[in-house]
Amino acid sequence: MIHALILSAAHALPPTWMVTPFALLLLLIATGPIFFPAIWHHYYKHMAVVLGLVVGIYYIAVRHDSALVAETFFEYASFISLLLSLFVAAGGIYIFADVESKASTNIVFLLCGALLTNLIGTTGASVLLIRPFMRINRYRLKTYHIVFFIFFISNLGGLLTPIGDPPLFMGYLKGVPFFWTLTHLWPVWLVAMLLLSVIFYFLEKRNTKLDDVDVSEHYTNRIIVTGRQNFVWLIAIILTVFIDPNVMDGIPYISIHGKKISYVRELLQLAIAFAAYRTANKKAMRSNEFNFEPILEVGFLFFGIFLSMIPALQLLESLGGGSGDKISHHVIYWATGTFSSMLDNAPTYVNFLALSMSMHNLSISSMSDVVQFVQGEGVIYLVAISVGSVFFGALTYIGNGPNFMVKSIADQAGVKMPGFFAFIYRYTLPYLLPVLFIIWLLFI
Repeated sequence: MIHALILSAAHALPPTWMVTPFALLLLLIATGPIFFPAIWHHYYKHMAVVLGLVVGIYYIAVRHDSALVAETFFEYASFISLLLSLFVAAGGIYIFADVESKASTNIVFLLCGALLTNLIGTTGASVLLIRPFMRINRYRLKTYHIVFFIFFISNLGGLLTPIGDPPLFMGYLKGVPFFWTLTHLWPVWLVAMLLLSVIFYFLEKRNTKLDDVDVSEHYTNRIIVTGRQNFVWLIAIILTVFIDPNVMDGIPYISIHGKKISYVRELLQLAIAFAAYRTANKKAMRSNEFNFEPILEVGFLFFGIFLSMIPALQLLESLGGGSGDKISHHVIYWATGTFSSMLDNAPTYVNFLALSMSMHNLSISSMSDVVQFVQGEGVIYLVAISVGSVFFGALTYIGNGPNFMVKSIADQAGVKMPGFFAFIYRYTLPYLLPVLFIIWLLFI
């Protein structure tokens, strides 16, 4: 993905047809689970790897640019090692919450979960919290409970840190300062959480299923956490994020095209993940129905995405034309959001960041250019891209990885979840889209 040779005179742009593997992979991700789920779930690994390798081999054999492929692979390793370690550590923690279902209880739960998402990621928080949330509401569980869980915890809640959602971590790997999201986006996060809470409150008040039944005696009002030692591993993983040779002296690194490539951080994260798995409370993992399939799916798909996206990024930068007036930040917000809702939001973030930077005569391949961009007039563009990619990921099941995972868990628990299009027109269009519009009016 990082591409050092984009606009140099010595290296021509790749042919437009080389975007085909990337476009095909994104199309398969969007349509496979819906239209041919059996074939997709059996062969998605092969599809992703083959499409990624087609581009990687082309760059090595035809363009003689093995350094770019190596740089992209190391960036992929940084991305997946964080997700894997957080996923494993969170999977060893089981929360048993047996408290009475009330509007106030649920809103506090969702807000706390949204905050926690920024520490352990959308995938980790969704795995950790969806079952206790369903248990709290077991006597009055409705579809909207799961939908708003997806809104709060699987998507919008992770706006405050690069750990929170994969698009923001991609930005961090590109050079966006770690605390930029918190310092610039907390008002957006706060307003979004407030608006969602108000909507959820009124839906809760319409849920009159237990108005004539006293179920208080069925609750023990206990919250039991099993596998607490894994919180130590989670803290350790978070601390490793700051081990970056680009910002800390004395950290060993690999140099490619003069760029410092991290590997110590990634090795530490994998070691912590191994230790967390081996020492995890087995009862907690069984209660969470822990398995590696969700993270394996992410790993294979993003291997293909990282490699196949190289030509798309190069061509997008060339379209910028060096003029910040060509595309407004308003268009960038809605375009980033639209693509994030129908495709994967992480590559969408990177593609529109590349395009926006090129309009300001800057390159996404240079960390110093990224820092200059976020500290200068490009800040409103990065706000639009960050909010658009994170928030719009909740519009569809395929906008963000945890969405389908939460739906699957709810389906297994007997919740009647809507289909792909019903999810959109019954829930995201009437409830979420107005929130996204208000956010645009206030902040973009």
